[in-house]
Amino acid sequence: MNAREWFRLPHWIGGLQWFFFIFANIIVIPITIGEAFQLPKEKVASLMQFSFIVTGLACLLQAFYGHKRPIMEGQSGLWWGIFLTLATTVQAQGLSLVELGGSLAIGVMLSGLITIIIGVTGTGPYIAKLFKPGVMSVFVLLLGFTLIQIFLKGMLGIPFGIEADDASIQLPVAALAVAIAIFVIVVSIKSRPEIRSYALLIGIVVGWILHVLLFGVETEQTSTTLSFGLFPLGPLTWNTGVVLTAVLAGLLNLTNTFGALKGSDALFGRATTNREYAKSLTITGFTNIASGMFGLVPYSPYVSAIGFLRQTRIVDRLPFIIGSSLFFSMGLLPPVGMFFTHLPLSIGSAVLFVAYLQLFLSSYDFLKQISLNSSNVYRVAIPTFVGAMIMTFPPHYFASFPIMLQPFLSNGLLVGILLAILLENVIDWEKIKA
Repeated sequence: MNAREWFRLPHWIGGLQWFFFIFANIIVIPITIGEAFQLPKEKVASLMQFSFIVTGLACLLQAFYGHKRPIMEGQSGLWWGIFLTLATTVQAQGLSLVELGGSLAIGVMLSGLITIIIGVTGTGPYIAKLFKPGVMSVFVLLLGFTLIQIFLKGMLGIPFGIEADDASIQLPVAALAVAIAIFVIVVSIKSRPEIRSYALLIGIVVGWILHVLLFGVETEQTSTTLSFGLFPLGPLTWNTGVVLTAVLAGLLNLTNTFGALKGSDALFGRATTNREYAKSLTITGFTNIASGMFGLVPYSPYVSAIGFLRQTRIVDRLPFIIGSSLFFSMGLLPPVGMFFTHLPLSIGSAVLFVAYLQLFLSSYDFLKQISLNSSNVYRVAIPTFVGAMIMTFPPHYFASFPIMLQPFLSNGLLVGILLAILLENVIDWEKIKA
């Protein structure tokens, strides 16, 4: 890489665009985790800081040593949904949030180790063959159901956790959140392409300002020093059901790596090599071991980065490296993390509610790759409807199952994906005619 390239203004402008893209995708995640696990502000600030540091570092490692493409490495939507769903269900199964956090840490680190083994041995492309278009369609749609449900609760002012059973919609908060969601949709549809790419960031800024003007700002005094501590969600605790659920989630999370790299092949004019897949998976594995230690949502390449690349046409690596470096540097400033803990959850949820509506289109794109008729529609209908229905069941419905199986069976996202994998790979649906 020519040293003169670092001083070109277009690269720095592109770097700022990457910085804001990474920022908009990461900023809300630590806040929702802190809310779900009932963490104090100081711990949420630490989660925020380490999210900045680990995300920036993960992106740089991928750019220099991994797949070497400008593809964001960020906290996975699949893992995010698993964290928040378990936080709202396991308490009904007799497990405290502290025990859940400790068990998740073990499961996340184990899944990171397994990902490293898959990367080092080069078996990733063979595993990818299990995730056919029918599986991916179900996966993306159920992931959308999971996250949209969470964001909608956040927009309406309904707290996370089992104690939320008696909660009600906070009308003033909900009204502002809905207005911001509509505003972001309008900006995304009506504005010029160069403005459209900042729709999420604009929504966060405008919504935050309006929230402060209408409802005031928290005056809670908190420390501005970075609190370093391992396992902030809870000390290491072994719960077989949670650990197995996390390990399975880690295996399913591999779909993001294959989706992001394979989906970007056309942009770079060549196919991703098996060696690049292996190096990318290895870095993701090490990053996820760090995630387990610091209480972060685990990582994977972002498929949504492909849309950003297409929209901005910034396909050079250098702007991505600049943006990632800026994001990493921000994590070294503790007051920054504390400042962003005050972002209203309802506003962050409203913005991400709009962002993740795009998952419906992604699911539809996968669905178009298979031939459906009245006789083989069961390949996607069964896992989709079963998974969606399980999401609506109260956690105590599963009390009759062995405790080890309850965290998995009560998770509609995981059950639906596993059903889809079995149905797609056991039955040859293409031979079934209407």
